[in-house]
Formats: sequence, structure tokens, C-alpha cells
Amino acid sequence: MATFYVYPVSIRKGRDGRYLARFPDVPEALTDGATKAEAYLEAKDAVAEALMSRMADKEDIPAPSEPRGRLLPVALDPTVALKVALYDAVREQGLTIADLARLLDVDHKEARRLLDPHHVSKLPRLRQALASTGYEILVGVRKASETSAASKTAKMAKPATAKSAKPAVTRKPAPRARATKSPVAA
Repeated sequence: MATFYVYPVSIRKGRDGRYLARFPDVPEALTDGATKAEAYLEAKDAVAEALMSRMADKEDIPAPSEPRGRLLPVALDPTVALKVALYDAVREQGLTIADLARLLDVDHKEARRLLDPHHVSKLPRLRQALASTGYEILVGVRKASETSAASKTAKMAKPATAKSAKPAVTRKPAPRARATKSPVAA
């Protein structure tokens, strides 16, 4: 089963006239904005920072729930989503950084940087690290729905040509399953 790193956010106008953004799945991710669009853009940073803080503190990462009602979907930056997925995979399997380094045949420092939320890691290395833990990356791009509240909010702050992407990580199929080519961005 694939995990899509898209967290629902509630954006409500406060008594002071500013819009407050809250994430039910990540309560410490709070932010606001002068407009709903600004609050939405700030929410993307707030949830990423909250999850990266949890990684740095070696805490659990909550699974995103489905956006319902007035909740808007907020997709993590693809690199943040992949680092969160790798962090979860390493913790799930009880691996140490030294174990990850051995799996990847890399230096201990390089393996540590893959799990460092503030270090920029390249897609091929993250893909390799996830593959070594039994996961593969799936990438989906979809046109923003004209009826979506998130789309309307995003259009206020982005050009009309912007597209929404949802990175996902899933377990590799069993060896007897049909193999498919996985495109990797250059």
C-alpha cells in the first residue's frame, strides 16, 4: 500500500482577522497568514518543519489522514517526503545509521546525511536508500481540480500553470510479481 505524504489542514479566520492553519495529524504545526492563500502557503512550510523536527528528535511521524469536510490537502515537498519515508523505513526495521551505511556501501556520514532533514540529498541516493529498505518511489502528477478548495486557494498565490504532485512510497512487489521500469528524473 502506498503512503501519500499529503496532510490535511484546517484554515479558519481568527478573531483578529488573520487566518490560522492547523494540522489535525501534526498538532505542533501551526501558522497563520493575512489571507487564506498566505496561510495555505505558510502551512506547507509549517508541516514540513514540524515533521523534520520530529525526525531530529527521533519521534514518530504520524501517518496523514484523508482530508474531509473543510480540510485542505497539503503535499510535502518531494525531498522532505522521501526523507520522512526513509526515516520511517529505517525505524520500522530497527536499522541503525551504520546498518544503512552497510546496505548502501557508503560512508557512515553519507548515510547520516540521508536522514538529516536539513541536508539536501539527491533523488538517486534517496531512491537507492529506500530500495535497500524494501521500498520504491512512485510519483504522480495531476491537474488541480477546478472544484477543489485547495486548488482555488493555491491559484490565488501561484500561476495558473502550476501542477500538483503527490510523491508516494510503497513496498516493492514480491519477486514473482511482474517487474516494471521505474522512471527516474535526471
